[in-house]
Amino acid sequence: MKAIVMTGFGGPEVFTLSEVPYPELKTGHVIAKVTASSLNPLEIKIRSGIAAGSCPPMPAVLNMDFSGTIVEVGSGVTGFKAGDEVFGIGGGVGKMQGALAEYVLADADLIALKPKSISHETAALYPLVSITAWEALMTGSLLDGADKVLIHGITGGVGHIAAQMAKMAGSRVYGTVTSSDKVSLAKEFGADEVIIAGVETPDEYKERCTGGEGFDLVFDTVGGQNLSNSFIAAKIKGTVVTTNGRVSLDLSPMHQKALTLNVVFMALPLVTGKGRKEQGEILQNVAKLIDEGKLRINRDERSFYFDEAADAHRYFEERKAKGKISLVSRL
Repeated sequence: MKAIVMTGFGGPEVFTLSEVPYPELKTGHVIAKVTASSLNPLEIKIRSGIAAGSCPPMPAVLNMDFSGTIVEVGSGVTGFKAGDEVFGIGGGVGKMQGALAEYVLADADLIALKPKSISHETAALYPLVSITAWEALMTGSLLDGADKVLIHGITGGVGHIAAQMAKMAGSRVYGTVTSSDKVSLAKEFGADEVIIAGVETPDEYKERCTGGEGFDLVFDTVGGQNLSNSFIAAKIKGTVVTTNGRVSLDLSPMHQKALTLNVVFMALPLVTGKGRKEQGEILQNVAKLIDEGKLRINRDERSFYFDEAADAHRYFEERKAKGKISLVSRL
């Protein structure tokens, strides 16, 4: 079968169209004909070598997100049959090859029936970002009693999904953006109040928005050094959740407030094999919310074919994307 592969790390030019073996069906897995995928920052990091440890064996087929139609069902699989339209996580991390191919081998625990109300191209935009947002906010009842929620990077892929989930839980949602032209988008997806990063300091917007008390829950989709801002913004005994803890920080501000810090690593079940069923259940809930009109995704105006993966990566790295980038198969 045809696939887009990379044989080494580097720039977007590492992608080539190649023939690879058809997947070998395994117990508990399905093989699906891939209709669409989408681009996430993780794929950029893997391709460039920043996240080389997450790369599948070379020649590597990237991309976790996919939507398509099941063609084969392995032993032990219940709830799915050949012909079912599904969406979910198809690999692209660790030992599992990904979705930039004609067919993908997917763990049945990591997929769900595709929402009926949207196309494959739109469905493929949801899995990684919606699972990440769900694990950050909806798991463990973190939003219970969280009257004021601050989301750093609220117009990003994970951030705008998280904003909608927080609104569904009844929280008042605040969000940071990097420029004024993102304010309207943040409000469209649930922000009650938008903070332009750099215009106000964390202390200033904490005072303005919370009377100096701090936010009940801070979800930091930016991470890194921005975690320090999250510690400042959180209330005493509040909670900070991050998707990016790759940083060395003085934790004294966190200690002084007795904060709780949660780290979300959505790809962990792919790497360890543990927790996959829970992510499949999340996708079932997400599909229901989509069909009920309660969850929407910000899709970029540009769409690329699988064999234009290099162009999609360049487009993303040039910061031209205003939403999630769709990749469609014509292999």
